[in-house]
Amino acid sequence: MAIDVNDGNFEDVVIKSDKPVIVDFWAEWCGPCRMIAPIVEDISKEYEGKVLVAKCDVDNSPQTTVKYGIRNIPTVLFFKEGKIADKLVGAVPKNNFINKLNPLL
Repeated sequence: MAIDVNDGNFEDVVIKSDKPVIVDFWAEWCGPCRMIAPIVEDISKEYEGKVLVAKCDVDNSPQTTVKYGIRNIPTVLFFKEGKIADKLVGAVPKNNFINKLNPLL
């Protein structure tokens, strides 16, 4: 299951993680965000123990959203060792997530 992250816990959960992290930047009102939500949940189950999957509501986390330059949602950032390793923007198929994720393992 994906973990909720926000301005208060982003650094502790994402940046300090010893595993690769996927962060889905989303909003409740965003249709494409709802389209990829099942994919994000599937990945959190399939990669449990290998990858940390997090969701960041842009409306509730303005500092984190600005810090990482999130201008369009959904945006998914892939972190490894506390640094951005890759990203996806928009509603994309699950295969795109897997192709970005596997090299980080």
